[in-house]
Amino acid sequence: MDRLALFCDTQNLYYAARDGFDAHVDYATLQRAATDGRTLAHANAYVVERDGERGAYGFVTKLSALGYRVHRRAVRVHRTSDAGTPELEGDWDMGIAADMVRAEPYVDVVVLASGDGDFVPIVRLLQERGVRVEVVAFRAATAQDLIDACDRFTDLGEVEGAFVG
Repeated sequence: MDRLALFCDTQNLYYAARDGFDAHVDYATLQRAATDGRTLAHANAYVVERDGERGAYGFVTKLSALGYRVHRRAVRVHRTSDAGTPELEGDWDMGIAADMVRAEPYVDVVVLASGDGDFVPIVRLLQERGVRVEVVAFRAATAQDLIDACDRFTDLGEVEGAFVG
């Protein structure tokens, strides 16, 4: 049976679910859809937190209870616009990519829960090394390049029970 590692870009999924469905992702359902009867070696969730944001604590606790290894990062000011407005940054792309490479020797399948096309090079690298790469994300918010590159794409919007609230 294939061993699988799951990597969830929660920020990407949050905005895709909110903008496309006015809903939130059910991470237990996502995990079941991603594993599809295979052995889950580990599940990782990457969370960006804003200072003073109280909702993140409950979210992180729930993810942990579901068996996700939660990686947290505080949002930070990337630069200030000409108008004096701070432009915030807090994405996990490089961290997720690095962890996917670290998992490669231990799994047969990597499942990426993100629609971000920036992951295409890491998808191709893992495939070159013999790892099957699958993507679980919302079709309308997923880069076509990522869909074309992965071995299997699952539209989370069509998965029964994919939303809470």
